[in-house]
Parts: sequence; C-alpha cells; structure tokens
Amino acid sequence: IDIALWKFETSKYYVTIIDAPGHRDFIKNMITGTSQADCAVLIVAAGTGEFEAGISKNGQTREHALLAFTLGVKQLIVGVNKMDSTEPPYSETRFEEIKKEVSSYIKKIGYNPAAVAFVPISGWHGDNMLEPSSKMPWFKGCSVDRKEGISDRK
Repeated sequence: IDIALWKFETSKYYVTIIDAPGHRDFIKNMITGTSQADCAVLIVAAGTGEFEAGISKNGQTREHALLAFTLGVKQLIVGVNKMDSTEPPYSETRFEEIKKEVSSYIKKIGYNPAAVAFVPISGWHGDNMLEPSSKMPWFKGCSVDRKEGISDRK
C-alpha cells in the first residue's frame, strides 16, 4: 500500500492532499506522507473501545499525533469518525469526551488545542464530510485561535 496524492489550486494556494495509510503495518508510508505535510488530519474512531485503544499508551492515535508534531506538521485537524456508531448514535457527549481527551494529549506533545479544529464525522454515511449533517445539529462548526485572531468554520 502506497500513499495517494490529489492536487488542486485555490485563489491563494496550491494544495496537495496526501492520503497516507494509518495501519501499523504501513507506518513507513505514513511517515513519508506526513514528512511532506503542512497540515494533518488525524482521524480518531469514536466507537466504544476503538477510541480507547487508539488513545491508550501504545495506541495509534497517540503515535500518529506525536509523529506529525515531530515531523514538523504545525496545523492539525481532528476528525472524530464513526459518530454513527456511538451510543446513542451521533452523541454530543461522546464527541466532547473524545475532544477533551485528545486535547489533553496533543497539548502534552506541543500542539495548542485551541488552534486545532475538531469535527465529528461519519465517513460511512457522509455526515459532516461535505455539508453539515442534520444528525448532529449540536455541532455548529469550529472556532480556532490563530495568530490573526479567531477563525470560525462551518
């Protein structure tokens, strides 16, 4: 398995999306992709047991966040995936619990949690992927601190 690339331009930037596998067997590929990145999207599973395994002492969530910071990735976005599999489905309480725990860890490694966007998503159902999801009306978008001031995103 290799990394996948997609390129596009905005009015201000040239953007390259690098999709690097997160599976432990492909960590070299993940490092190759991450070493070229300005921003990383850390996908965290919200399912009971899955999140706990990832955030545990030897979990991949911790490993990937630490690698991203160590490799110089300054900007981080956290996608809290599988919100459809929380109990109850699309649970705001579960999202906030995960956000709090991930924030605590990324602060320890050097990120400023106030500058990190946390987005609840369901990749399987497409919730909050391209458009706001009606299944998570409690999520009003992101507000992150930047040098230029607070940035609000929907």
